[in-house]
Amino acid sequence: MRKKDRIFIAGHNGLVGSAVLRKLKQLNYTNIVVANKEELNLLEQSKVFKFIKKKKIKSIIICAARVGGIKANNNFKGSFIYENLAIQNNLIHGAKMNDVKNLIFLGSSCVYPRKCIQPIKESYLLSGFLEKTNEPYAIAKIAGIKMCESYNHQYKTNFKCLMPTNCFGPGDNYDQETSHFLPALISKIHKAKIKNKKFITLWGNGKALREVIYVDDLADAIIYFLNKKTKHSLINIGTGIEKSIKEYALTIAKILNVKLSIRYKYKNLTGTPRKILDLSLAKKYGWKSKTNLIEDLKKTYEAFIKNNS
Repeated sequence: MRKKDRIFIAGHNGLVGSAVLRKLKQLNYTNIVVANKEELNLLEQSKVFKFIKKKKIKSIIICAARVGGIKANNNFKGSFIYENLAIQNNLIHGAKMNDVKNLIFLGSSCVYPRKCIQPIKESYLLSGFLEKTNEPYAIAKIAGIKMCESYNHQYKTNFKCLMPTNCFGPGDNYDQETSHFLPALISKIHKAKIKNKKFITLWGNGKALREVIYVDDLADAIIYFLNKKTKHSLINIGTGIEKSIKEYALTIAKILNVKLSIRYKYKNLTGTPRKILDLSLAKKYGWKSKTNLIEDLKKTYEAFIKNNS
């Protein structure tokens, strides 16, 4: 891919999309195409098709999605499956209709079975039952993976599906009702510090294990694989950094220099017990994570303070 080719970032205002936009600019890509929701509703198929054709797009990075944490996934199952299917179908098929050969589709580690052998290999997809709390979201993402795989087979496209682990960084969603676990912890612990509280209350039991990746690290992987010809359409992206929810909470509290005890509610709502990805395939293609958990959490908190002061 040439640096002057037109690259469309779908979802450029979100956590991952904004990081990809920053990274492309740093690397001197000169023809980046973006569109706000007012300019382009990704749920409207005909408008998406026309946009891709009119803008003469050469590559597409799909960062747009309806996303959220365990509570949002559990409460808005219909919205999550419909909106994600619609967005990805419109963009993937729109790419094929307009002869866009190069596309990155972002999924999530939740596409893998709830009770999965660890670390999780790409080949474990569809080998067991999904986690019920985010099943509709996962099914939509699995459909996207299979759509890209099928188009590569039938139409000889170069569509790649990257499955990142939990992502964090500047520009994240900190709403307690809809955010993922790490930004929710940052927000909750910050508020406890400001109000001089002695404890925080978390959902679940704190024992679930999660792997995380800094958003700039993920953006690096996206651009790396956008420029890479691969035999595999599904590739895990992660760090190997794994801690329990409780350990993450204590780590953030230490960074914020606050001492807190942790209480739990809805102890049966824990999600998948463990999710750590096998990264052998990404490493085989030459990509390796650069995430530094403590330093990147500090940068994330600094950005949180800056945007919420």
